[in-house]
Parts: sequence; structure tokens; C-alpha cells
Amino acid sequence: MRNEMMHRPIINEDILHYLRTEQKPLTGALGELEELAHENGVPVIPHETVVFLQFLLKQKRPKTILEIGTAIGFSASLMANSLAKEAKITTIDRFPVMIEKAKATFKKMGLEDQVTLLEGDAADLLSTLEGPYDFIFMDSAKAKYITFLPECLRLLSADGILMVDDIFQAGTILQPIEEIPRKNRAIHRKLNEFLDEITKSPELTSTLLPLGDGVALISKNN
Repeated sequence: MRNEMMHRPIINEDILHYLRTEQKPLTGALGELEELAHENGVPVIPHETVVFLQFLLKQKRPKTILEIGTAIGFSASLMANSLAKEAKITTIDRFPVMIEKAKATFKKMGLEDQVTLLEGDAADLLSTLEGPYDFIFMDSAKAKYITFLPECLRLLSADGILMVDDIFQAGTILQPIEEIPRKNRAIHRKLNEFLDEITKSPELTSTLLPLGDGVALISKNN
């Protein structure tokens, strides 16, 4: 089923096309996976976010990474390929179909020793983790971002970065809730709560970027 929120650009379409077609493409098995995901409408991070994530990781060089929302394993594989072999990635997903696809991806990429896949609901699993993690990437159920935020901050290292994907709800996030379709109102409310918290909390520093459907970068004030 086509996800309407994945096909509404939040920036000028010409610029979006440039960002997605003129920046360095992925090669090898990772490039093939990205292309296959796009052909089959599988929701993976768009190419402008791919390039940004590669750049950020190469600057930060995290040793421990936590991902919430594995899907087919594309983002975890991208992170693993952007870092040294010593970097370890823990990723969480609760959907059996996606878990099997992700396992196949990690096997094909030769990442089984570098990536640990935890099967289950992040709401249950996050509290069992000890951390700290140098980098956390959250790309899961948007209505759960505000729920998962306290555990993510607990697990985040003192100088770590929390990156959160898809925060602008296809550019409708600032519209009055009465203008939002009823099926999307819960997500709209929860995302607004999340944005209020990360932008106004005196304990956090954050920046918002118009990549894909919006990206937030969050760090803790020490």
C-alpha cells in the first residue's frame, strides 16, 4: 500500500531531485538493496539522508550504535559499512516479516558478527539495555518517539548523538489538528509533543534538518 506521507516533498521538488540523484550513489550490495527497496516501495531512508548519515558517522566515529526500527536492515547495513569493523550495532524490530528480511540482509552483507538484531517491541526491550551508546538512530513508529525518548537519553553516552527520522509528517506537522485526517491525528499530537520536548528542554540541544521527512539531531547538555 502506498504511504502518502512518503511521497510529499517538504522542500522544493527540484532541489529534492538534485539531492537524490546528484550525490554519490551507493555501490555493491548496499546500492542494490537501496535500489530494490525503492523499486518495491519499501520504506528505507531516502538518499539525501543516506549521504548525511554517512558523513555524520565518519565524523563522529561511534563505537556503539543502537537502532530502533530495523525494517529490512538497510540503515544498519549502511552504518556498519560507514564505520570500522570494531563498531558494534544493536538494532530492534518487532515485525516477523521484517526480521526475516533483515537477517537475510545481514547474512548477505557479512555483518552477522557486527550487527545484533533484537526481536521484540522496543517498549519492552529498551529498559533491558545498559548502554551507553555513542549513536542512536530512531526510525520506528512515529507516535512512539515521545515514549521512547527518556530511555534513549538514558542509554545515550554523555557526548553521544540521537538521530530521529521522519519528524515532520510530510510537512503537515504545524497544521492545526482539525486539518489533519483523523487516522493521522494521534501521530500528529505525539510528534508535536516530541518536537516540543527536544526543542524546549533545557537539558537538551537539538537541531532540525529538512532531509527526507525531517531529521532531528539531539545531544544531552552535560
